Amino acid sequence: MKIENGTDIIEVNRIKNDIETLGSRFLNRIYTENEILYCESKKSQKYQSYAARFAAKEAIYKAINPYINCEYSWKDFEILNDENGKPYAKLGINIDELEGLTVTLSHCQEYAVANVVAVYK
Repeated sequence: MKIENGTDIIEVNRIKNDIETLGSRFLNRIYTENEILYCESKKSQKYQSYAARFAAKEAIYKAINPYINCEYSWKDFEILNDENGKPYAKLGINIDELEGLTVTLSHCQEYAVANVVAVYK
């Protein structure tokens, strides 16, 4: 068994500026429809939610990069929440060696951070 870790932190204002400047062009390039619906439901904290998901996608890439042997896009790393609100990742690519992926997110007014632990055979 092998364990890889990925961590990322991002300024919430960076994502907010990209969304306000580029609008749906940015949103539809980075986020899935489910992610957009979730973030928009957060009203005043939507930019924190978008930033946390962006950080998670970066952290996933860092944890799985050595094992990727195909083309992928931002949308291949979908960050969802289970019925208890716990985030998890749904990958749109297949990595044979991957046994499990754990995602944690956190954010405040200014920053969002994500940590990903990937377990491989």
